[in-house]
Amino acid sequence: MSQQPADLTRPPDLGSKRPTTHTRVQRPLYLDLLPPCNNACPAGEDIQTWLAHVTAGRNREAWETILKDNPMPAVHGRVCYHPCESNCNRTQLDGPISIHAVERFLGDLGLAEGWTPTITAKPTGKRILIIGAGPSGLSCAHHLALMGHAVEIHEAGPIAGGMMHFGIPSYRLPRDVLDGEIARIERMGVKIVLNHKVEDLVAEKQQGNFDAVFVAVGAHISKKTEIPARDAGKILDAVSFLKDVEMGNAPKMGRRVAIYGGGNTAMDAARVAMRLGHEPMIIYRRDRAHMPAHEFEADEALEEGVKIHWLRTIKSIDQSVVTVEVMEIDDKGRPRPTGQLETLEANDLILALGQDTDTAFLRKVPGVAFRDDGTVIVSEQMMTGSPGLFAGGDMVPSERTVTIGVGHGKKAARNIDAYLRGESYAKHGKKDIANFDKLHLWFYTNVEQRPQAHVEMHRRRTSFAEVVQGLTEKEAGFEAKRCLSCGNCFECDGCYGACPEDAIIKLGVGKRYQYNYDLCTGCAVCFEQCPCHAITMIPEPGPVSLRCGREPPGRSWQRPAVGVKRRISAC
Repeated sequence: MSQQPADLTRPPDLGSKRPTTHTRVQRPLYLDLLPPCNNACPAGEDIQTWLAHVTAGRNREAWETILKDNPMPAVHGRVCYHPCESNCNRTQLDGPISIHAVERFLGDLGLAEGWTPTITAKPTGKRILIIGAGPSGLSCAHHLALMGHAVEIHEAGPIAGGMMHFGIPSYRLPRDVLDGEIARIERMGVKIVLNHKVEDLVAEKQQGNFDAVFVAVGAHISKKTEIPARDAGKILDAVSFLKDVEMGNAPKMGRRVAIYGGGNTAMDAARVAMRLGHEPMIIYRRDRAHMPAHEFEADEALEEGVKIHWLRTIKSIDQSVVTVEVMEIDDKGRPRPTGQLETLEANDLILALGQDTDTAFLRKVPGVAFRDDGTVIVSEQMMTGSPGLFAGGDMVPSERTVTIGVGHGKKAARNIDAYLRGESYAKHGKKDIANFDKLHLWFYTNVEQRPQAHVEMHRRRTSFAEVVQGLTEKEAGFEAKRCLSCGNCFECDGCYGACPEDAIIKLGVGKRYQYNYDLCTGCAVCFEQCPCHAITMIPEPGPVSLRCGREPPGRSWQRPAVGVKRRISAC
């Protein structure tokens, strides 16, 4: 028999393996579990819910659901590394749902339609200062505005967006998309003051009569390394290089450009250099399996013709000759030198070795503590050691991504709101995760992920036009329908149709079902029939006697009303 999944597999064995008796020893119970996609999202999005809205054609409701957790769906649909898809249970079947593509569709639709979330909260009279207009600061501002607070962002740069604007090239994130998302946050009443670098935080807070402060200045300072160099060409840092290109001041460089590093910034710098007419090559001291860049970033760079020299570290530069040492990976995944040297040709060098954050202005604030790497120490509530001063994003210990920064902003907003009310924010208890082994997929449709179109290669190499294209409404709806609704009932009627005792009552569209336990025998047929594990079997609190399958002679048996408990003796 073929092991390949089929469109309709054989139903579960409902025979004699679970015989029922005159006494019920277990009962079914409807429940909701946490989908693995939701659990994996750094921004805490309710992915399954908004996918269900898209499936039903309720795109506005889907968009509004996203904005409860993430104010920039059009941005995230493009730049997020989508860990939700890596954890999607559908990966075990035919491929994950293209969650980021559907999110991008909704984000673009929201921008095209001019949607803005409605603020229902009454003004609180509280003022919050946010320092930094990057993803974390913008996210915090969005959520605080929804709560009724007055928010003001002070940004040192000339443009809002932080590294989304200066660090992510426009071929990945078109500027009109980013600007549109930021403009919507401003329409919510958030004030953004540009070209305003905060030097004295205490004075800034007092002068503005702010009740709380959230600091999210990001990591814009490139790390350096000592490389012996004689008569070398330009040695630039990747952050400055990308910023200069964005501002229209691309540096003049030779034909061959070397990029030193293996992260996402290195891939971006190489692809930008390609578009400027250079021949880029990446030099990285580890192998591909141990690179910090996301897999798809390296794939796209290689597709465009970027050369990557794995297991190489730069020893010296002499004019256009770069001497590198061959490395090897030890059993702990760390690179170690072999002593073998090689030479490569490069006119200029771009360093992409990571970034540090500029937190010098916080050193003067009493109570603020720092780690050895300069990042700010915060509590579980995102608060520093200074009361009312919160921090998040790249400047606190965490992985540095746009999505994590947005998640920090939401978390900080909730805790700032609670702090201003003299309370503590209480997180809801986390539900069990509906992993693949919990599902009963006796049926599903074999449909692979809807691919996103890409711009032709010759245009990719020579322009900053967006590379990855979006989905149409029809395509997005089709992709959303691939969701298995892991852990949550989607009213498929499987339990209702399978119950041999008619013990399941339909409550109406959107209201799911209810058990009539006076009729239920505990046979678990509904449990086995439920594809998404929205039903569990629990032990009966006490033995329950059941009626036999025939009515007593001379008496008419009537089904008890819903919710009425009745003990019926066995015949």
